[in-house]
Amino acid sequence: SAPKQQEPRLENQKTGPSPLNPYRPAYRADTMMRKDLNKPKGKTSAYAFFVQTCREEHRKKNPEQSVNFAEFSKKCSERWKALSPGEKKRFEDMAKADKVRYNREMRDYVPPKGFGKRGRKRKDPNAPKRPPSAFFVFCSEYRPSVKQQYPGLSIGDCAKKLGEMWSKLSQSEKLPYEEKAQKLREKYDRDMVAYRGGGTYARNPDSSAQGGEEEDEEGEDDEEEDDE
Repeated sequence: SAPKQQEPRLENQKTGPSPLNPYRPAYRADTMMRKDLNKPKGKTSAYAFFVQTCREEHRKKNPEQSVNFAEFSKKCSERWKALSPGEKKRFEDMAKADKVRYNREMRDYVPPKGFGKRGRKRKDPNAPKRPPSAFFVFCSEYRPSVKQQYPGLSIGDCAKKLGEMWSKLSQSEKLPYEEKAQKLREKYDRDMVAYRGGGTYARNPDSSAQGGEEEDEEGEDDEEEDDE
């Protein structure tokens, strides 16, 4: 018989600048994301199991000492690269076992109405796109030139470079992007009123500066959840 569906535990989360990504745009405090907390915990990679072991070792040896995250991550990465295939096998076996656990739980998992298998509330593809921050308006303008100037740059390094460029701008130089972001925010608010009222709204033709980056980052968030 089909497993009994648990009453979904929903969590409201305010979105804003990510502590792991300072270039993520800040949204209004009333922007909320609903997640199903009954969704099975994501599968853990071999490296993530190794990091957990390193963290436990550090806590036992230095129970009173706080951890420098950047330094700790660097040391873990160096230690992992130095391991032999035989030494890594222990963690790879743990990851395989956890993958079996995850797949089993996902087969039995029934998301609540309105939620997808990933445990996030489904988005209406017809809803207005979230407006970008002033920084992302700036990025949409300068990203092509940065990619052209540094063709081998990764997505993360490109974002870092754009962040450095943005931080060097004066307040007066940032003003045009802030004004454009404000206009897009006002248009979004009007569109949402029309959308919620069942009316129609004009889609913004400048889709490159509206919503694209935010959606990409949400995909990254899902990957991060799998490693928790």
